Amino acid sequence: MKAKIKLDRDYEVGAVDPRIYGSFIEHLGRAVYGGIYEPGHPTADEMGFRRDVIELVRKLGVPVVRYPGGNFVSGYNWEDGIGPKDKRPVRTELAWGTLETNQVGIDEFQEWAKRANTEVMMAVNLGTRGPAEAKDLIEYCNHPGGTYWSDRRIANGFKDPFNIKLWCLGNEMDGPWQMCAKTADEYGRVANEAAKMLKWVDPSIETVACGSSGSGMPTFGTWEATMLSHCYENVDYVSCHTYYNNHAHDTATFLANNLDMDYFINSVVSAIDYAKVVAHSHKQVNISFDEWNVWYHCNEDPNRKHIERWSIAPPQLEDVYNFEDALLIGSLLITLLRHADRVKVACMAQLVNVIAPIMTRNGGGAWAQTIFYPYMHASMYGRGTALVTKVDCDKYDTRHYKDVPYVDSVAVVNEEKGELTVFAVNKNLTDDIVTTIDLGGFEDYNFVEHITMHHDDVNAVNTEENPYFIHPQSNGVTKVDGRLAESLLGKASWNVIRFKK
Repeated sequence: MKAKIKLDRDYEVGAVDPRIYGSFIEHLGRAVYGGIYEPGHPTADEMGFRRDVIELVRKLGVPVVRYPGGNFVSGYNWEDGIGPKDKRPVRTELAWGTLETNQVGIDEFQEWAKRANTEVMMAVNLGTRGPAEAKDLIEYCNHPGGTYWSDRRIANGFKDPFNIKLWCLGNEMDGPWQMCAKTADEYGRVANEAAKMLKWVDPSIETVACGSSGSGMPTFGTWEATMLSHCYENVDYVSCHTYYNNHAHDTATFLANNLDMDYFINSVVSAIDYAKVVAHSHKQVNISFDEWNVWYHCNEDPNRKHIERWSIAPPQLEDVYNFEDALLIGSLLITLLRHADRVKVACMAQLVNVIAPIMTRNGGGAWAQTIFYPYMHASMYGRGTALVTKVDCDKYDTRHYKDVPYVDSVAVVNEEKGELTVFAVNKNLTDDIVTTIDLGGFEDYNFVEHITMHHDDVNAVNTEENPYFIHPQSNGVTKVDGRLAESLLGKASWNVIRFKK
C-alpha cells in the first residue's frame, strides 16, 4: 500500500502556541494526593512533592497545567487551601463523593508548577460561588501587595505574586452533573462579570469561557452562541471537552475518532465567529481544548473496587492505557496541530493517575503509560508553525465513520531551530504503507531520524514491573532523494520523521 504527503513552507496553518501541549490536575482520586504530592515517599522533596513524578512531567515539557478542576472547582472554596496546614478544614467534596483535606492548595500548587517547569492555568468557582470570590482569588495570586488578600499571601510566605496569566471561568456549566449548573444566559452573564473583575485586577491575564460540555450535549452550538452574546468582548477563549472510548472493542472505528474532534473544533469555530459577527467585534476569540483524552478502561475493569464514600484520595478513574490508545492520542494531537490557527490552548486530561499518561503507586514507582510518548514527541518536536499537510492515501469505512484516511499526518517547522518534523499515524492494522513525502521548500533539510512506536498486540500496556514494554525506537526507515523522502509507515504505528537544516 502507498501514500503521498505533500507540504510546502509557504502554506501555513498558523503558529503553534506551546500551550497546546498543556495538561490538567484536578483534586480527584490520586491526581494530587499520591500523584504529585506524597510526603514520606522515598523521592519526596521538602514540600512533599514526588521528584520521580516531577522528572516525568519535565520530560513531557508541559507548558501549562489547569487546576484545581474540573467538576471539583464548582464547589471549591479556594481560601481552604492557603495558610497554615494544621488550620485547613476537611470538606465533603460533592463532585466525586470524597473528603478533601486541603493539604494542597494554590500556595503549594504554584510551587509544584515551578519545580515541574510549568505554569498554572487557574479555574475559578462559578458554581456555588461567583465573581466576588474570583476577584479575591486573583488579588491573592497576582496583586503585588498592600491589599487584604495580597498581604495574606505575603503573610503566608509568598512575597512575590504568582502571576497566573490564564483563568478558566468555571467548568462545564451546562452539565446537569455540575454543582449549580446554569443556562447559557445565566452563565454568560456571570462569566462576563467575573472576566471583567478579573481583568480589572490584572489587565494582563486571559480568560477562558465554558463552551458546551461536549458535542453530544443538547445545548451544543446554541450554548456557545448564547453565552458569547453576553461576554464576547471580555473572554479570550472558549473551552472544548471531549473523551473517546472503545466500548465496542472495534479498533478501526476507535482510531477514526479524530474525525469527531475535527468536526467538534470546526463547529465551535463557526459558533465563535457567528458570535463575533453578531457582536460587531474586531476581536478574535479562539479555542482552549482544555479536556481531551481516552477514558473508559476503568469503567470496564472487572477488578474495580467499590470506592468508599467520603474516603480520602481513593483511586478513581485510573485508566490503564494500551497501544491502540497511543495511536488515537497521536491522531488527536495531529488534529489539534491542524487547527493551530484557532486552537491555542489544550490540556490532556489528566496528568497523573487519573486518566493520565503518568501512573504511580503510593510508596512505590512512577512510570509512563503508552499515551505518554506521542504526547512527549509532539511537545518536543511540534513547536513552531504548523503547515498545511495534504495526504493522498486509501481510505476505509467503519460503522460510524466513512472515508477514514489510513494515514493521518501533519508537519511542523521550527524556523528558529531549523527543524522540520512530520508526524504520522498508520491506522491500517495489517499493512505497512510506503509513503512519499514531498518536501517542497525544504530541500536543504537533512534527514535526522525516524522514530516509531508499534506493538503487534493493540491491547498491550506498560506496568510498574515492565514500564518500557511499549516505547518508541529510532528504527524507522526513511530515504531522501532531493525534495522527496520515502518513509515506511509500519502497520498500526506512530511515526515521527525529523529533518534539520
